[in-house]
Formats: sequence, C-alpha cells, structure tokens
Amino acid sequence: MSTDQTFYGSDFGALSSFDPDIAGVLLSELDRIRGGLQLIASENMSSPEVLTALGSTLSNKYAEGYPGRRYYGGCSEVDKAEQIALERCTALFDAEHANVQPHSGASANQAVYGAFMKPGETILAMSLPHGGHLTHGSKVSFSGKWFNAVHYGVDKETENIDYDQVTALAREHRPKVICAGGSAIPRLIDFEFFRNLADEVGAIFWVDAAHFIGLVAGRAIPSPVPWADVVTFTTHKVLRGPRSGALVCTAEHAAALDKAVFPMMQGGPQMHTIAAKAVNFKECATPEYAAYATQVIANARQLATSLGEHGIRPTTGGTDTHLSLHDLQGVGVTGADAEVRADAAGIVLNKNAIPFDPQKPNVASGIRVGTPCVTTQGMGTSEMVTIADLIATAVIKGDADPGHAVSQQVRAEVSELVTRFPAYPRP
Repeated sequence: MSTDQTFYGSDFGALSSFDPDIAGVLLSELDRIRGGLQLIASENMSSPEVLTALGSTLSNKYAEGYPGRRYYGGCSEVDKAEQIALERCTALFDAEHANVQPHSGASANQAVYGAFMKPGETILAMSLPHGGHLTHGSKVSFSGKWFNAVHYGVDKETENIDYDQVTALAREHRPKVICAGGSAIPRLIDFEFFRNLADEVGAIFWVDAAHFIGLVAGRAIPSPVPWADVVTFTTHKVLRGPRSGALVCTAEHAAALDKAVFPMMQGGPQMHTIAAKAVNFKECATPEYAAYATQVIANARQLATSLGEHGIRPTTGGTDTHLSLHDLQGVGVTGADAEVRADAAGIVLNKNAIPFDPQKPNVASGIRVGTPCVTTQGMGTSEMVTIADLIATAVIKGDADPGHAVSQQVRAEVSELVTRFPAYPRP
C-alpha cells in the first residue's frame, strides 16, 4: 500500500484513524491507477483541483431549484457556484443555454425524453450493438421500456453509420426525436446531415456527446452545438471533470429541459459536484487543455494503427476520436478473454461488441481502447506504439493468470512505462 497520503489532503490522517478500511481502499485505488495502464475510453483522471471541490462543504447543501429560485433557504453561496458553472459551460461550448444539474449522462438523457416525448412515442437512435447506448432505446433501459425505439446501424462494408438507412427509417417512422452519438463510435458524425433530416421529418435533433464532448471543448473536432436542439454529455471522460452530467441547448428549449431535469427527473442537485464542474470548465478553456485534446486524438490514431499491425483490426479502419474499437477474430481471441489477459498484465481495457458480432455481448469479439488517461499522464505517439506491443503480447500470448510468464513480463514493462509517466505524480 502507498504511504503517499498527501494526495488526499491534510484530513486524511483523521479518516485513516477513524475508518482504516475505507482509507485503505482510497490508497489502494490510487496505487491501482498508478500501477497500470488505464485504457478505458470512458475514464479519465480528474485534477486535484476538481477533486478538492468534490470533497468540499458544498456537499452539505440541499438546493432544489435553480439559482435565485430555490426551495430552501441558505443557498446564496451555492447559487454563486452554479451560476459560475453555467456561465463557463455556455462560454466553453458557445451555447445559448446550459443545465449543469444532471447527476450523470443517463440523467441528462432522461431529461431529453421528459422534455420532448410522451410514453409510446418514437425515437430514432443508433443500436447498442453497433455503438449506441443503453439510454437510446435498449429494451433493458427505461428508454426502451417506455418509448418506441427504432434503431439504425452501420454499413457492413465501411462499418460507419449507414446514413441511407437513417434517412429511410426517419421517413418511414417520423420519429419525435432523432439521436446521434453513442459509446463506441470511432468516427466523426455528420451533424449537418442529421439536422437537415430532423427538419425534414419534424423531429427534435439530440446529440449524445458523452464520449467526445471533451474533444469539442478542446476545439479538436467539430462541435454539434450549432446543429442540435440539445446536446447531452458526461463530464468525466475526455472532459476530465467529476463523474456527472450536463446539457446545453438552444434558448427555445431551455425552459422545457430545465423543467425536465428538475422537478421532473431529479430532486436536489449535488452542489459539490457542480462546483467541481465549474473548476473543470475553467480548465478546459485553457490552451493547455486544447493541446491535450489534440494529443488524445493523435494518440488514439497511433494506437489503433499499431494494434492493427499486430492483427488486432480497428473497425472502420481507424479513428477520428479518443477511442478505437478492435476486432479480435483475426487473432482467435474473444473480447472476454482479451480483457482478463490484459488485466493480468496490468492493462485495463474492456471487451466490446463489434458491429455484426457473432458472439454474445458478455463474450464479444472485440475490445475498446481509449487514450484520455495515458494522454493525461503525458504519453505521446511513441508510447502508443509501445502500448500496442504490450496489449498484443498480453492478449495473444498471455493468460488470465497473473503468474503466467508472459503476464509477468508485460506487467514489468507496464510498470517501467508508468513509472516514467506517473499518474498523480508525487510532490
């Protein structure tokens, strides 16, 4: 266990004395992050400043409502924090309106349904097996249980969004909402196409930008904000903020979405998290963050290319974003096996279905890898070549047993790499 307790502040000693069990988990998690390669595309490493706001006294305050319109007294200070977050969010994304109260990306998505749809009405969105998200109409989600979901997918040859299919389905079903975005889409999305199609069929155009909004904040990819009626997102992926959600929208839909967040879908907001979002938005407005976002993409492209050279084929032929999706069928390994073999070697990634996957989702034929964390640690494209070598060795030649010779060899090389590029460097 790490003896570096300074990361958690001067009060950590008191926590350690009162509750050594939880204090031990905090330190062990810090050691875990520092000791391996974190390649989960939906994760990042928030700054100590963001984490400081999360651990603040703002956690104590109940503040149902919005700044200046609360249902509780004593909200003068939290009103300031939320107003700062709102101003920074709208400025960062050049948006007309923002809501920073959603507790998560799923909560923000739920507000879209609440603002624009009635149970039984139709949404057109990307299918989960082709890269969509549970909240886009999956049968196991509220979105699929309460609404009629029609799904589009990708073209079998290009593995990119089948825009002809999107058009045909929209014209046939006349959905109330059309959604673009998902959790495993490596390529840029044609927002102008979706805007024009939504106008044609009289639909609301919603972009779920949870995965790539940080790249938008860093001006590294085109923004969906000028095209969409509403853009929802998480704040903890490339954006590198606290684990939470937010949305931006046009002024026309501001009132409906605010009412859908509160009081329709949520009660009291988490004011400590909103303060942490404000800190994060300030970080994202800096030249340093813009350089970071550009490097995330460069690293993702290199990692995708290098894995492909090992026979771990990138779907769509590569990536334009922070993640790549890889087909393992050519190396004879399932996604489930790849995940546990990589983990045994100190590499954290996730199994993932690929388009037209012959395997069940809990087995999968692919893996998804992302570069937000390793880029936060300062790694560049040359390190991505090394990481691809390590992944390929662990996945193709390794074993689920950490004691396996290959697993031990790769873990030693991983340890050497993360020592040179540490997560949360010690002071």
